[in-house]
Amino acid sequence: MWFFYASIPCLLIDGAAVLPAPQNLSVQSTNMKHLLTWSPVIVPGEVIDYSVEYQGEYESLYMSHIWIPSSWCSPTEDPECDITDDITATVPYNLRVRATLGSQTSAWSALKHPFNRNSTILTPPRMEVTKNGFHLVIELEDLGPQFEFLVAYWRREPGAKEHVKTVRSGGIPVHLETTEPGAAYCVKAQTFAKAIGRHSAFSQVECVKVQENNQFTPEVSQLQKRRGGSLCHGCAVF
Repeated sequence: MWFFYASIPCLLIDGAAVLPAPQNLSVQSTNMKHLLTWSPVIVPGEVIDYSVEYQGEYESLYMSHIWIPSSWCSPTEDPECDITDDITATVPYNLRVRATLGSQTSAWSALKHPFNRNSTILTPPRMEVTKNGFHLVIELEDLGPQFEFLVAYWRREPGAKEHVKTVRSGGIPVHLETTEPGAAYCVKAQTFAKAIGRHSAFSQVECVKVQENNQFTPEVSQLQKRRGGSLCHGCAVF
């Protein structure tokens, strides 16, 4: 992760040193994990502490003078703060940061636009397609209790029906279908964030073929061959 460092010396106002405020506040949010970052204040030979505060929608509308210290970052020496535990509702949040050095305290620097967790970037889940005896099995990455997954799978043949299964949590092998020797099966999955009611895009389709001896073989499309990759990057080959 890159930071734009604010190498700003303490300003002098009426002969007194004034600590500059942090700049370039932004929030990176992926899969409901929210990270507030800012450009750190640099004072040679000194360690700067930062305080992070937030306002939910209620505070900003009815108690604008009330700001709540962040659960994990008041104070912190790092130019970033994991605010995931502070963002508990799908409403706009105001965020602000200030720097402290000894008895010196900077002005507050605020995020330009309120942050709402419904803007989080949702990514398709990583998945591993394997077999257990004659069963097609999928295991999805564990993104935490806020997530479910929608898994679509089908036997690759003309007129095949696509089946859909909801998987309530990741990190656990889930049976999809009983396989037949010689048949090929394809799987794709998407993430669903329950708190905000949004889905990610579907993952890349992964296909495997069951050999006559009940061994799995990853299927590679002509497009993937030209690109030098495999559709079944997550499949275990037995």
